[in-house]
Amino acid sequence: MPRSHSANSAATLPFPTLRTPAGPVPADAPAWNPQRGSAMPAHRYRPAHDRVAVPLTERAWPAARIERAPLWVPVDLRDGNQALAEPMDTSRKRRMFDLLVAMGFKEIEVAYPSASRTDFDFVRHLAGSGAVPDEVTVVVFTPARRELIERTFEAIEGLPRTVVHLYTPTAPTWREVVLGRSRDEVHRLVRAAATQMARLAAARPGADIRFQFSPEVFNLTEPDLVLEICNGLTELWDAAPDRPVTHNLPATVEVATPIVYADQIEYMHRHLARRDGVVLSVHPHNDRGTGVACAELAVLAGAQRVEGCLFGNGERTGNVDLVTLALNLHTQGVDPMLDFSDIGTVRRTVEDCIRLPVHPRHPYAGELVHTAFSGTHQDAISKGLAHHARRAAGLGVPECEAPWEVPYLPVDPADLGCTYEAVIRVNSQSGKGGIAHLLQVHHGLDLPQDLRPDFSRTVQRATDDSGQEATPKDLWELFRSTYLAPGEDGPLTLGPWTATEPAPGRHRVRCELSEGDAEGEEGPGCYEGSGNGPLAAFADALAAAGHPVDILAYAEHGLASGPDSAAVAYVQCRIGDATYWGAGQDTSVLTASVRAVLSAVNRASGNRGGR
Repeated sequence: MPRSHSANSAATLPFPTLRTPAGPVPADAPAWNPQRGSAMPAHRYRPAHDRVAVPLTERAWPAARIERAPLWVPVDLRDGNQALAEPMDTSRKRRMFDLLVAMGFKEIEVAYPSASRTDFDFVRHLAGSGAVPDEVTVVVFTPARRELIERTFEAIEGLPRTVVHLYTPTAPTWREVVLGRSRDEVHRLVRAAATQMARLAAARPGADIRFQFSPEVFNLTEPDLVLEICNGLTELWDAAPDRPVTHNLPATVEVATPIVYADQIEYMHRHLARRDGVVLSVHPHNDRGTGVACAELAVLAGAQRVEGCLFGNGERTGNVDLVTLALNLHTQGVDPMLDFSDIGTVRRTVEDCIRLPVHPRHPYAGELVHTAFSGTHQDAISKGLAHHARRAAGLGVPECEAPWEVPYLPVDPADLGCTYEAVIRVNSQSGKGGIAHLLQVHHGLDLPQDLRPDFSRTVQRATDDSGQEATPKDLWELFRSTYLAPGEDGPLTLGPWTATEPAPGRHRVRCELSEGDAEGEEGPGCYEGSGNGPLAAFADALAAAGHPVDILAYAEHGLASGPDSAAVAYVQCRIGDATYWGAGQDTSVLTASVRAVLSAVNRASGNRGGR
């Protein structure tokens, strides 16, 4: 059929404030894509390649691999703190600092000392409290203003190792709108500030002070200007391998795809002077939601250092997320050189310090990130965990050391200090595999494969009716009431019974059976049956009582080791034109089996769960 180009009427839609796209379908659009032109004013914006020149290079970064972690530099205490409605006080800052040290960060940006009394006092607290371990370097941040640089140097007095981080906006819009300066004037401004920093550091000959420069909005600044400024500072600060200068190139506002940023970083990597004396650093933000991709591609392109925040807190849509970046390396077999073995404590500490929640689906760290509700996912995970256990046993190593290949779980939750209890959770969209997994893990029940869909329908009815998640305790209660209880509390009840084997291969069961109905309970009747096994003999006795039953499948297992442990038996029976499952539990396997058959018969009497 030819495609209709008539727009749907918006009058029937329940969102009158939205302007449903009603423009023409592009003439070159394929028939399967009926999207229409919208009223969104996209014409107001220019693509990144029209705003900044990106020098073309013979890209080497696409063929590169990340084989070791970059130097991670958390800026939660400075950049992240500036993004908080309620900035951290000294107590919360100290708790965050201690967390970062415990995780293994070796360079930590702690403050913007000239911005507030709180930030200045925190730097002084670190200097006077002995809180900075020997391997940790403190970074402090300052704009290119004489009095603020002096205030920054006052703050770091007495710190064992410091990087003073100088920044100035360099992109055309920022130069014109914010600073009101030309290219040359911005360059002279940076040069004067850097000279002042060198003079102040030289006045402290015993101090270990290094320098860092950030051309803010690097990704929208002319490459030749950035290169000119950075190379000039490299020379001014006399960069050398043993006392390197850090050039930090921020994607302050994301404006392009990550490959553009990678191209920009690779260009700088190839053209920076005294390259062995320069630490090439990146500081991606997340305005387009691709901050992690920008950082990873930048490392491929030559970056050696990455600034970001735990969980990505920062202005607008945030700074790049160091947790995600580092654990991405972990899942590729690369040591992140940070400790995430108790991710819950890390998450809770950050939430307490910044007073913002971490999203429950946040990569690696969210409360629900390792959780599957979908039946197909649960089935695959359950089988994967069982396969992993068998593989570890075959290799003769603990499960925590065996190679990890489990469907839908890119990282072993145990590596992050998480248990497997929350991996599979059951609601109305869950399936038989996940339900069976939880019953096995929490209650020791190993449901036969053919029983699983039968019980899954019971669980789905319950969760559909309640709209709630079913806990392992709920699943046990559903299983008990559906399959165990009918074998113990009627309407057909079993009184005293015996099983004998009068001859090899010939079994006899004698039993009392009582049958209740709506008007009361009939007196017990004595019945006898025989067969090639105890269950066959019991089925024969049931037939004599007017309840013919054909046993189609049988399974049993112990709930624990030892002679006194309980056993569970499962039977599938044909009763009339339908099949029914029953289950029984007892310390005697035979008693459990008899109860399972009786359960199936009683379920048939109530017409519950047959198929």
